[in-house]
Amino acid sequence: MNDARRQPRRIAVIGGGISGLAAAHRLVERDPSCRLTLLEARSRLGGVLATVHQQGYQVEQSADNFITTVPWGLELCRRLGLGDQLIQTNPTHRRTYVVRRGRLHRLPDGFLMMAPTRLWPLAVTPILSPWGKLRAACEYFIPPRKDPADESMAGFVRRRLGREAFDRLVEPLVGAVYAADMEKLSVDATLSRFREMEQTHGSLIRAMRRQRKARPKAGTESGARYSMFVTLRDGLSSLIDAIAERLPQDAVLLETSVQRIERAGDGWRVVVQAVPKDVPEPGAAEQTLDFDALILATPSTTAARLLEPIDAELAADLRRITHSGTAIVSLGYDRRQIGHPLDGMGAVVPAIENSPILACSFSSQKYAHRAPQGKVLLRVFAGGARRPELAKMDEQQLLPLVAAECDRLLHIRGKPEYCNTARWPGTMPQYHVGHNDLVSRIEGRVSRIAALGLAGNAYHGVGIPDCIHGGQQAAEQVLAEKGA
Repeated sequence: MNDARRQPRRIAVIGGGISGLAAAHRLVERDPSCRLTLLEARSRLGGVLATVHQQGYQVEQSADNFITTVPWGLELCRRLGLGDQLIQTNPTHRRTYVVRRGRLHRLPDGFLMMAPTRLWPLAVTPILSPWGKLRAACEYFIPPRKDPADESMAGFVRRRLGREAFDRLVEPLVGAVYAADMEKLSVDATLSRFREMEQTHGSLIRAMRRQRKARPKAGTESGARYSMFVTLRDGLSSLIDAIAERLPQDAVLLETSVQRIERAGDGWRVVVQAVPKDVPEPGAAEQTLDFDALILATPSTTAARLLEPIDAELAADLRRITHSGTAIVSLGYDRRQIGHPLDGMGAVVPAIENSPILACSFSSQKYAHRAPQGKVLLRVFAGGARRPELAKMDEQQLLPLVAAECDRLLHIRGKPEYCNTARWPGTMPQYHVGHNDLVSRIEGRVSRIAALGLAGNAYHGVGIPDCIHGGQQAAEQVLAEKGA
């Protein structure tokens, strides 16, 4: 028995996105002797993360940076030797615009996601009516909710700040991040710190003012906390490449689709099929692989399909996590074509504007290296829970729709000199009310299945650091079971 324990453990990671790569990397960090196999159906690693270099533009196909308020992204980059590539957003443009009646207005300085750090900018903003401003200011006096149950984002913000502040400020800011229906999105699973502010300080405004006194330099940004975000100078694909280089030779099997998984004693049998060029080949031969442990770092829908024969109730819970998706249209212009000063990181668009776009990121304003000298790169987001059909729309139909909206908002003359469209339908998990309880139930059932780990963006956060952390935790879990 002791001799058997000394044998290198055979561990499979299914899914080669950032969660699966983080899991694979942690496995070989902690147990270099393990026989790792990473199975990925596509022809490349990285999942939605990919960087395109074309015509002097550096274009991220999905996420274009990550937050540093949690350590997992930074720590991994530094362990991979990428620390000298980390760069912050341009400090001169750390502000956001909001569309109101077809025009861009600066988000009040110090308004962070759903609460102001400073009252005067909120008092003078043209985004809200006098009544909307008064109602938002009354938040200071509204007592905290006593019911500890989860609450929708829409319900929470309307209760505290009023309908107009929700419609005009919070909904576009949060919607741009989660591509979600605010009537269903869970506060506890997404922005729980604001619920904690309410409970601890009695008011979001009171909490923000106290935090600002503790940090006097705070409150000069608006929208997301842009100073807390970083990216990699050579693009986020360099993170994917760096992880792949650390994995054992021949550990990665691309264009390999997992058809089903089965228990094989204390371990797992995985049945795979070759998927050349991302298109299943009719009649391709199946192959059976045996492993001592398994990590599913796939979308929750794929995990549900694979786990259905193992635990039907677990599969049913996994299917309860629904998904939306977006299309990202990247447009390159000569700077002289654009009449707007572009003195910000981007603009968000409220749902009540009935626009075809969710947001427009001034990508080369955030990070100057993303466009050639004298050029501008915009990244425009469409789809989400508002307009799911746009995430699947053909580029020939979507591009004119998006470009026309940008022309109107940013006073653009002429056509873009560069275009790139990335479509990601069904890739953004929706953290609906009750999500935390659902995930607790899922993880409870997974913990009762030996030698199984679960990771991905469907559970504890959609950002890159959260996905890295989830993959690393899944690796630690399967290693701990046998004391590896």
